[in-house]
Amino acid sequence: MTPLCQIFADGSFLRLACDIAPQLLQGLGTTFQLTIFAIGLGLGGGLLLALGRVYGNKPIYWLSTAYVQFIRGTPVLVQIFLIYYGLPVFEIRLDPLTAAIIGLGLNSAAYQAEYFRGAIQSISRGQMLAARALGMTQFQAIWYVILPQALRLVIPPWSNELIYTLKYSSVAYLVAAPELMYTGKIIASSLRGPGAFRHFEVFLIVAFIYLVVVLVLSKTLDLVERRLKIPGLEMR
Repeated sequence: MTPLCQIFADGSFLRLACDIAPQLLQGLGTTFQLTIFAIGLGLGGGLLLALGRVYGNKPIYWLSTAYVQFIRGTPVLVQIFLIYYGLPVFEIRLDPLTAAIIGLGLNSAAYQAEYFRGAIQSISRGQMLAARALGMTQFQAIWYVILPQALRLVIPPWSNELIYTLKYSSVAYLVAAPELMYTGKIIASSLRGPGAFRHFEVFLIVAFIYLVVVLVLSKTLDLVERRLKIPGLEMR
């Protein structure tokens, strides 16, 4: 307990919030770590899947499509459980945080793939034809002409995916990853004395932290979107 907390009455909601804030903020740091690594993994995987679905040959197209449909058709919690509890069957054991990052990252990749695919397909086909007519290879045309535009067009839906990933990271508590939700659960279960059985208040504080983070993140992403918007060009 910090000296600052002593200004609040014993047993009050504000006293409880002040007392548990350091532990919850530590859990929030893990939530940020989980979100950043998962969204990064999803970004790389989603971009490759999108390119495979738009420009790949038939085997690549069908493999990419099958992956996207499987991931989008099954719950993220099942996917995390398959990684954390299923992989030990093959002598692959991951710590809870790593398993959660991989599970959320693989899940995010499927959704980001659809966002990227929509952005790529919204670019006029004439631009690809013009680039090829100038002597560019398909790879060069994609890298220098299509992707720079598509990555700016995809910001609005991709922003939603970042926020979803932040919130979905809370399911990682079911494999004991020490993120914000898990920290709140441990705190609520460990309270003793007059402060016992205050689960509602603890999880209300957790919910408030998520709300503040999401609002700040949403406003920040709105600013980035407006700054990078291509005038007159939108996803169709």
